[in-house]
Amino acid sequence: MCIALVVAAVGSIEAPLITSVATTFHVSLGSAQWTLTVALLSGAVATPVLGRLGAGPHRRATILVTLAVVVAGSALTVLPLPFAWLLAGRAAQGVGLGLTALMMGVARDHLPEERGAAVIALISVVSIMGVGVGYPLAALLAELGGVRAAYGLGLVVTAAALLTAWRSIPEAPEGRSARVDVAGAAVLAAALFLVLFLAGERSLWSRHLAVAAGLAVAAGVLLCVWAVVELRSPTPPVDVRAVRHPAVAGANLATFVGGVGMYLLLTLITRYAQTPQGAGYGFGLTTFVAGLVLIPFSVLGFVAGKLTPRVRKRIADPLLLAGSAVVVGGGFALFAAARSDLAELFVAMGVLGFGVGGFSAAMPGVILAVTPKSETSSAMSFNFVVRSVGYSLGSAIGGLTLAAGTGPGRLVPDDSAYTTAALAGIGAMAITTLTSLALARRRPSRTNP
Repeated sequence: MCIALVVAAVGSIEAPLITSVATTFHVSLGSAQWTLTVALLSGAVATPVLGRLGAGPHRRATILVTLAVVVAGSALTVLPLPFAWLLAGRAAQGVGLGLTALMMGVARDHLPEERGAAVIALISVVSIMGVGVGYPLAALLAELGGVRAAYGLGLVVTAAALLTAWRSIPEAPEGRSARVDVAGAAVLAAALFLVLFLAGERSLWSRHLAVAAGLAVAAGVLLCVWAVVELRSPTPPVDVRAVRHPAVAGANLATFVGGVGMYLLLTLITRYAQTPQGAGYGFGLTTFVAGLVLIPFSVLGFVAGKLTPRVRKRIADPLLLAGSAVVVGGGFALFAAARSDLAELFVAMGVLGFGVGGFSAAMPGVILAVTPKSETSSAMSFNFVVRSVGYSLGSAIGGLTLAAGTGPGRLVPDDSAYTTAALAGIGAMAITTLTSLALARRRPSRTNP
């Protein structure tokens, strides 16, 4: 649990620091944005590989080495080195984003079934809710001691996580194999790089549409090639045959579309709160105060995560997914209809957190119901990759929608652009709800754990 929280907190540290990084290192905002993008890229690439290694006999060593890489990367972000070294440090930190799925494998292997399911659900929730801890803390430290002080938080918590893992992580059960298909991993890495690059470089779509479309086609071709390679490999990073199972495929589709909507609302609210009041809307909050708006998100998300294991004894996981998606859609509706008062943003963020918490807690149950114990880390790592891509696209869609709603000569979008983006989010959550309801109708039989 501690490692999942640390991974989430470190992953969220960069978001409020982009402007400070640009100022401190004398680079453009676009270049500073890569400190966030590069962590997502390295995390997306490393996650399926770590998931396969975590399915084998060397899971403990994999976790410890990965945390050591994260600690080394955290040290690079703190030391007075040039900007290129900061990017390298953030890339190393991003590798740690793949640890959450491995921790789920540990819980499923070494805890009784009922308790293991509850812990896995909570790990899934904590891996997201940590943003409410990392964002305001990083913003406060940056205001008080500069960008290096904020990165120092990452170094402290990752070092603590490494010590905790070294003392508590058990060895994996015997009799497992952990060979990694290098060719398949390389093709997947290239495809994910293009997808996340296109999501992060929003200006490419508006200024060079043909290039962006060409790269999107190339990403699609690479994903098809990857699927063929994986089907022929005896030890793929991701078991495509298992991913094609209707329950797993439906769950990943719901994760992807839901991730787009969830992160879209998260970015809309925080950006709206920081918009100067001179724009005719917004509250002109500092980065730190705007980060406090995330507290209801984390608190109610954690509450939902704690409640979900009890509720799922009476309600099937796919129905919980559908209900949670409806709750998130309600958050979008609240934001679209009422955002003139800061308290309304807190309420919308709390509703979002409760929905995301319930969704995240129920999702592992849908996938693991048809997944053998030995494939827990691999199956969940692919789900986390899908979620990361969804989050990135959600952020990109929000940015593009607001950019389209920004008039000539204006620095901020029109207020109506936020309403348009919120309506798009409602549509995404409607698709997620329907997908989840379709899963509920199948009622797949459980796999022998």
